[in-house]
Amino acid sequence: MKQIKQLFANKNVLAWFILVTAVALHVIDEAITGFLTLYNQAVRDIKSQLGFFPAPTFSFGMWLGGLITAILIGYCIIPFIARGGRIIRVVTLVIGFIMVINALGHLLGSLYTKTILPGMWSSPILLFAALYVVLQGKARKE
Repeated sequence: MKQIKQLFANKNVLAWFILVTAVALHVIDEAITGFLTLYNQAVRDIKSQLGFFPAPTFSFGMWLGGLITAILIGYCIIPFIARGGRIIRVVTLVIGFIMVINALGHLLGSLYTKTILPGMWSSPILLFAALYVVLQGKARKE
């Protein structure tokens, strides 16, 4: 128990843990509210308009399985986050920025369409968690 307490005393570890947990909550929100149906249809529509679009469509099982795997990997790399280093800093910053964009996409998309888009409810939590990771990453001295 003492080791876990020491691990989470590291602000970078705490920020990463909060982000991965927020992503897990966001995936649950998206799964419950039908995000994949909306996403797959949007990809099909864009492909039909442009003739090519580099985004894939997914079955529910493939989509959910892939996200669960990514979340588990996120938790498993906590010891690497604790060690720090330039590569870890870059990786966490990139993932943090991607999650900021993801959260803002759900929130701004909901405002733009004047409807509650799938994944919108958990987006504020995801946004704050991602901003925390980014701020922690930028504050680190390497």
